[in-house]
Amino acid sequence: MRSLIIIFLLFFASLAAHAQNAIFLNEGRIEYEKKINLYAQLDDIDDPAWRDLMKKTMPQFKTTYFDLTFNGNKTLYQPGRDNADNNRMWQQPAEDNTIYTDLETHQSTSRKNVFEEGFLIQDTARTIKWKITDEMRTIAGFECRRANALIMDSVYVVAFYTESILPSGGPESFTGLPGMILGLAIPHEHITWFATKVYTETIPETSVKPPVKGKKITNANLLTTLQDRMKDWGKWARRYILQIMI
Repeated sequence: MRSLIIIFLLFFASLAAHAQNAIFLNEGRIEYEKKINLYAQLDDIDDPAWRDLMKKTMPQFKTTYFDLTFNGNKTLYQPGRDNADNNRMWQQPAEDNTIYTDLETHQSTSRKNVFEEGFLIQDTARTIKWKITDEMRTIAGFECRRANALIMDSVYVVAFYTESILPSGGPESFTGLPGMILGLAIPHEHITWFATKVYTETIPETSVKPPVKGKKITNANLLTTLQDRMKDWGKWARRYILQIMI
C-alpha cells in the first residue's frame, strides 16, 4: 500500500513539473515562410511551348516572408523580411497584404493592393468550420495538430495549430482553431505557409493596430470588383482572385 502511494505521489509530481515547464504564449511574433509552386500554377497556360519557355526562365518556387505579431486577442499579419531571389520574378497577388484581426469581436481590417490600387477591407472575420484530426507535426519547435476545412465553398485547406500559443489566429485571414496556426496549405493552389521561428518577445498593444489607408470596401464588394475587372482573364482569373480573397 505504501509503495502504491509513493507511485501516485511521484506521478502527480511529474505532472506538476511538466505543467510548470510548459510554455503558453499570449504575445510574441511569428515569422512565416510562404511558398508558391510556380511550375504547378503554369499548368493553367494552354500553350505547352509558352509554358515550357516560362519554366526555363524562372525558378520553381517563389518564397516570401511574413510576420504575425500578436498580443492577447489581437493579431497583425504583414510583409516581413525581403528575399533577394525574388528580384527577378514578377510580383504575385497578396504579397503586400496587411491583415489585422480582433479575435474577440471577430472583426477584421485588411489592406490589399490590387492593380496598383490600395483597398481597405473592413468586415467580419471569416468563419471556418474546421475538422480537427489526430495527426501531429512539429513546426518551429511546437507540437501541432492537423485540422481540415473548406473555404469559399470548395477550396480545401489544411492547417496545423498549437495550443501552446493561446490566440486562435494564423496567417492571412485564417483563424478559429484552439490555438495559433503555424502551418497552412492550400494543396490545389500549391501554396503553403509555415512558421520558421516563434519569437517570445513583448509586443506593445499600440503596435498591433489595423491599417488605415486605402479605398474602403467590404469583402463582397471587392470580390465583385475583381470578377468584373478580370472577366476576360480565363483560368488565371480564378487563381488570382482566390489568392487576393484568402
